Amino acid sequence: MDIKTLLLALALGNLSLCAALFFFEAGARQAGSGQPARVHATWARAKQLQALAWLLLYLRGVLPDVITIPFANAVLFAGFALDAAALWQQAGRRVWRSHLAPALGVAVCLYGGAWLLQAPAGGRIAIAALATGFFFVAGAAALGRGWRHGTPLRRYLVVLMLALTIAVLGRGLLSLLPASPAPLLVQAIGVGALYLMMLSNAFGYLLLAREHEQGELARLEVVDPLTDVPNRRGFYAALTPWLALARRPGQPTALVILNLDQFKRINDNYGHSAGDQVLKAMVDVCKKQLRDSDQMGRLGGAEFAILLPRTGLEDATLVAERIRNAVAAQPVKAEKAVINLTASLGVTTIRADDSTVSLFKRADEALQAAKQAGRNRVMEAEVIKP
Repeated sequence: MDIKTLLLALALGNLSLCAALFFFEAGARQAGSGQPARVHATWARAKQLQALAWLLLYLRGVLPDVITIPFANAVLFAGFALDAAALWQQAGRRVWRSHLAPALGVAVCLYGGAWLLQAPAGGRIAIAALATGFFFVAGAAALGRGWRHGTPLRRYLVVLMLALTIAVLGRGLLSLLPASPAPLLVQAIGVGALYLMMLSNAFGYLLLAREHEQGELARLEVVDPLTDVPNRRGFYAALTPWLALARRPGQPTALVILNLDQFKRINDNYGHSAGDQVLKAMVDVCKKQLRDSDQMGRLGGAEFAILLPRTGLEDATLVAERIRNAVAAQPVKAEKAVINLTASLGVTTIRADDSTVSLFKRADEALQAAKQAGRNRVMEAEVIKP
């Protein structure tokens, strides 16, 4: 396969990837996943720019050199930079303005200056290889974040991208030699590496997007999407090992059940959006009163559970009182009003013979006693005397 054919394949390949992303997003919207994410839009623009650049390079000799050499390479650098930007966005960071855009400006200026000064072709190739290698390494760095906890797919893509980067840089360095060995072979290796990079980047990106969606679905099975704390299933899973530990001698573990008072009236009077805002604000208030080792979960509606490891009944009651006071002291500003909150809490500790049912039954009885006593108070579960 000659160089012209590879250039055309790169142009058509990137166009087909744009089409693949379009249908990928269409399927996601049809499945109810919402509008395309910004990261997908960045990646699509990267592929569009790369397709245009490869097409211009393919048309060298047909169009003016100013279009097929400096302009085409500038567009290609922009496409590679946006590739890296998309991977960093997927990793949760935006480095376009701080790092990638300035690097793109330097690369375009260096290559354009070399062309205007009529520098040897080998020098321009070396500049292009260095710029391309930088953006490839930037993308690999985004994928390599959290290497220890990375998935096999992510690790494979990092290694592959670095290997192909070495091939591209090698082509650039060989171009600086006075008599480059087998120049057509060296050029073919460089362009071939770019072709493989396009394929690995594209399919890797789509597979990573699918992997991220699957991970998010798995997370939502155990996390409440509104308050971002464990749901009932997730909280029960966190509670299980502490039930087992309660059968051994050692420090006790406490459970607190919290219920916002008159929450139904908030929904009825101010609307469900205000109710959601109240729940999120209340969770934030509670978290500020808890240790990193403590665990809060949503059981349903306005009822929450708090697990306090290595905490006795007396200390757990003090924590519950702090939470009750903090909730009462932090009104929530909704669209139509300032909503004052109070909460009732029931406190107990895990016993050696407890099951999940008996533990929550005892804590719920303490919560109901707090409500019957007038709400906005903390009640301890009945202690069994030896």
